[in-house]
Amino acid sequence: MTLPVLKIGDSVAKIPIIQGGMGVGISLSGLASAVAEEGGIGVIATAGIGMNEPDVYSNPLKANIRALRREIRKAREMTKGILGVNVMVALTDFADTVTTSIEEGIDIIFTGAGLSFNLPGYLKNLATTKLVPIVSSPRAARIICKKWLAKFDCLPDAFVVEGPMAGGHLGFKPEQLGDPDFALEKLVPEVIGAVKPFESKHQVDIPVIAAGGIYTGEDICKFLKMGAAAVQMGTRFVATHECDAHMAFKQAYIEAKEEDLMVIDSPLGLPGRALRNEFLEDVGRGKTKPFKCPYHCLTTCNYKETPYCIAFALISAKKGNLKHGFAFAGKNAYRVKGVVSVKDLIRSLLDEYELACA
Repeated sequence: MTLPVLKIGDSVAKIPIIQGGMGVGISLSGLASAVAEEGGIGVIATAGIGMNEPDVYSNPLKANIRALRREIRKAREMTKGILGVNVMVALTDFADTVTTSIEEGIDIIFTGAGLSFNLPGYLKNLATTKLVPIVSSPRAARIICKKWLAKFDCLPDAFVVEGPMAGGHLGFKPEQLGDPDFALEKLVPEVIGAVKPFESKHQVDIPVIAAGGIYTGEDICKFLKMGAAAVQMGTRFVATHECDAHMAFKQAYIEAKEEDLMVIDSPLGLPGRALRNEFLEDVGRGKTKPFKCPYHCLTTCNYKETPYCIAFALISAKKGNLKHGFAFAGKNAYRVKGVVSVKDLIRSLLDEYELACA
């Protein structure tokens, strides 16, 4: 069975696979353009994107915006496929990041780490950028639909529903992560059901995209049969040649065992799934990592009380310095066995899908 296309408004992806946006610096123009070129949707993560700019400490806002424009333009030079950005609602430069992305003509904005009730207000004139919130419950999807209708007379172009097996920051309480009531298999039908009345009343399609722990073509088959329009995959794309992370970061995935996956208390105020290493072991033992706060990147980070700077830790990891940082990873990261090209990875996923759905 051939994979169906993914339609988000008038944007049509040849295959219903979205590469999850992975900050800090894990999915930039290199990975995003490679996925888009293969017919999926490639996503640039905006968090910490200006990490290599010379003025990132003195003027982080300008540094991030400059780097964002460059990464979008670089990706556009490498593909004519569909490109998106992932913007965390908790970012202090959320508004500037969204505005810049729209100005650069990005196809889709995915928003997570909070609910943005004002996102449609950034669309001006003839902007065609699609808006796709990431949610972790049917309640969140309903609230966004109601708020956007009341204030802007519009609805989201799609939803990503991210389950508790995802990597990075999770929209769940720690005790919910292993609870079957919050499993992605339960959440996907619930979110589809939550948006259906809005689709019917307003005569629109709001695709629901499944995310979090999806690893194989068989997984894709399962969630599409469940009614999802597509899947989002992050972890699976880390160990690719085109991924923008340092090889040491990718090697951490390859060497990981199942017991190395752990849930941490992030300075962001949310639980996060990461690969266990010495840095996180030190934090777990109560050893603080002294730092100044040069970035001021998160509105929810109380940097005076947190034991380490998450921006510095993630930037260090992206650059391969895992002694001073750590790698976020989905629950299936331990299944990664080697580095492949994006083209070969997608081909294997398609083969697995056809076999599972035959």
